[in-house]
Amino acid sequence: MKKLIVSLLMVAVVGMMSVSAQTVFGKWKTIDDETGNEKSIVEIYQKDGKVYGKVLQVLEKGKENKVCDECKGDKKNKPVKGMVIVEGLKKDGNEYSGGTILDPKNGKEYKCYITLEDNNKLKVRGFIGFALIGRTQYWYRVTE
Repeated sequence: MKKLIVSLLMVAVVGMMSVSAQTVFGKWKTIDDETGNEKSIVEIYQKDGKVYGKVLQVLEKGKENKVCDECKGDKKNKPVKGMVIVEGLKKDGNEYSGGTILDPKNGKEYKCYITLEDNNKLKVRGFIGFALIGRTQYWYRVTE
């Protein structure tokens, strides 16, 4: 009987760990979809029921202190490091959508959705109007 209880507890703990590991939340390495180069580390987090993404680190050599000179509004000429670039996503089934993503390279803001491809790969789609017209990047989980 003790063995059965211990086994059930172990299965429950492993199950909880795998469920909690399968989330969009955490740190992600962004990859430029045009060049294939590593760009930044973005932290995806939840605040007031919505999902956001903040640049924690710029990985491109020589651009670590870059400012968003093409941005508009309160982000204009602000450092990319520390900037919230994903804003206001809400969970809808297996994806998070209904918010925006900012491309600090050109200062443009796009509609956005994100989905977890697997535990360590995040699909990030930015688009104008319809999701068919846009760009997709794949971000990879940072494990420390």
